[in-house]
Amino acid sequence: MAVTAAMVKQLRQATDAPMMDCKKALTECEGDFDKATEWLRDRGVSKAAKKSSRVAAEGSLGVKVSETFASATLAEINAETDFVAKNDGFKALVGNTVAQVFTTGVSTVDELHETGYETGKFSEYFTQEVARIGEKVEVRRFVTLNAGEHGAVNGYVHSNGRVGVLIAASCDSAKTAEAIAPILKNISMHAAAMKPKVLSNTEFDAAYVQEETIGRIEAIKKENEELGRLGKPLKNVPLYISMSQLTDAVMTEAEDAIKEELKASKKPEKIWDKIIPGKIERFVADNTTLDKELALLDQVYVLDDSMTVAQALTKEAKAHGGTAEIAEYIIYELGEGIEKKEEDFAAEVAAQMG
Repeated sequence: MAVTAAMVKQLRQATDAPMMDCKKALTECEGDFDKATEWLRDRGVSKAAKKSSRVAAEGSLGVKVSETFASATLAEINAETDFVAKNDGFKALVGNTVAQVFTTGVSTVDELHETGYETGKFSEYFTQEVARIGEKVEVRRFVTLNAGEHGAVNGYVHSNGRVGVLIAASCDSAKTAEAIAPILKNISMHAAAMKPKVLSNTEFDAAYVQEETIGRIEAIKKENEELGRLGKPLKNVPLYISMSQLTDAVMTEAEDAIKEELKASKKPEKIWDKIIPGKIERFVADNTTLDKELALLDQVYVLDDSMTVAQALTKEAKAHGGTAEIAEYIIYELGEGIEKKEEDFAAEVAAQMG
């Protein structure tokens, strides 16, 4: 069967494959449109296999939140270049992939590719789109959070697609859960900007905290040496860096030291109860710097620096007559943990020419 220009044009419009490839596909398949489409799809698989050794560390994150805030999905889809990540076709693939995960409730990439999509499997759709895009693209990871009874979930992906967050909260009632959904979005935006590593300081490993304590104290001491040489005020050297270290014994010792200080300065004992709480608060602030940097609940809330994230959520829930607390926090950073290869461009060109 003769292959006409109209047939080639139709196949190109349907597959977005190069013109010469479309002509070859139709010729090989004797003008059968469906077989030609499959031929191009298989060729896309072949191309992808040739690129399998390349590292896909760029791409984008995507998020989908249910209208009722009962569940939400966050996914990372990787590509080889930032240029492709900005392509409309790639953005559509990200959106459709997140939606498929959200709808099917799968928990692994293999399960995702086996799910039904349009007239076949999702893997067939994904492979076809990757062939159009023209470089290695892969679903790296995803997660879906379900709020449960009297809970809410919300999420956010930064406009550049490189940081994404999901936050789930448990509440005293369905009414409170509905009311706090907007602030969960705001807290997700806060987390995307501040990038806390854990939800609470209780998640820090004791050995890690000890190592950080030693390192941070030494860093401040060295900084103070330079400040001293310049005749500038010295920074306070903390004893601790996390609330996890402030045991009852530590707090009792701190309060006793404050009392001794007040006694030495001859402050009347009858006013100590007005002074001590403020000094205790300052002691805690000076000795929890790790928490403020890396624990979401302890960070200063970017939309109101007079309170922490935990306090902001409590205030919002209370305004609606209820209570709420963050139950789960997930943050994805694009390409996190992927080791990028150093590309030898000249060698790659020489290999392709060969």
